Amino acid sequence: MNKELAIRNFDPNGVGQLNDGVFGLPFEMQDCEIILIPIPWEVTVSYSGGTADGPKAIADASYQVDLFDPIVKDAWKMGIWMVEENPLIRERSDFLRERAEIYINALSNGETAETNRNLQTIAKQVHEGCFWMNVEVKRQVAHFLEMNKVVGLIGGDHSTPLGMMEALADKFGDFAILQIDAHADLRNAFEGFEFSHASIMYNALKIKQVEKLVQVGIRDYCEEEFDLIKNSNGRVKTFFDRDIKHAIYGGETWAQICDKIVNELPQKIYLSFDIDGLDPKLCPHTGTPVAGGFEAEQVLYLIEKVVKSGKQIIAFDINEVTPGPEGDEWDANVAARLLYRIANMVAMSNGRKG
Repeated sequence: MNKELAIRNFDPNGVGQLNDGVFGLPFEMQDCEIILIPIPWEVTVSYSGGTADGPKAIADASYQVDLFDPIVKDAWKMGIWMVEENPLIRERSDFLRERAEIYINALSNGETAETNRNLQTIAKQVHEGCFWMNVEVKRQVAHFLEMNKVVGLIGGDHSTPLGMMEALADKFGDFAILQIDAHADLRNAFEGFEFSHASIMYNALKIKQVEKLVQVGIRDYCEEEFDLIKNSNGRVKTFFDRDIKHAIYGGETWAQICDKIVNELPQKIYLSFDIDGLDPKLCPHTGTPVAGGFEAEQVLYLIEKVVKSGKQIIAFDINEVTPGPEGDEWDANVAARLLYRIANMVAMSNGRKG
């Protein structure tokens, strides 16, 4: 079925059909402007697991999302397609997660890789596995960028988009990262893992085309990370959650703060959204929840401000969504609704129309 016929025959006000694509949309991949790449990976998570189940949980919850978008006219007509999960990614994640847990538990008990040969073997396996995942992500993203698609990555833990950033650097040249997160993620090889979820932005800064990192909502960080921010010569600009809240308590508006954030950004932006940037009531099962954070509409307002400024969001990710126990889909429900609105605004910033 061609896209025009699919649009004519589709009722966007009806019930999402489970036999159709993500969000119940009736399109084939080639007819969709937005491509979502699921990466079910959580090897280096250091608190609680489950993020590898996030992409599927979001896809399952997407059929309950209403397709009317108050910002993007006829947004659903652009089409959103989620690629099938690569089962090899999940298999390697599950195996290496078990190995990483052995390693982390040994460190907690005072052992070191320097004195324990088994830990050295595990560290090598985890490093090689994470490197392989990054290469695979870069390959997939580059493929869809060459097809002129708007690409979003759905993790998994927050280590997953490094390969995507490398593909974007090759395609677009210089860009900034807009990071919405509870954590700074600027640790150097956290717990001995170079590609740790807590090191994603440290690693991103190794990409020379990443001209700036603008962090928003950060409220959990160590002194080493704070010193890196302070000594970055402006390459890292952090809007800490505490400072944002205190400014609002003092009478500043969220609109004014968003204008300051937007003014820190260059023309091309990559949006990296860790779901724990939200208030934990909206994502209680995420791996490392932290008190504080944003309401959902605050995040959407900021992104809308970025798009209305005329800047281009070249791609995006959403990570660290963890479904709750016994089928609790609250986290995925919140994430699916945010995903739909964010994907539509990112597409609009790239000149795509419904």
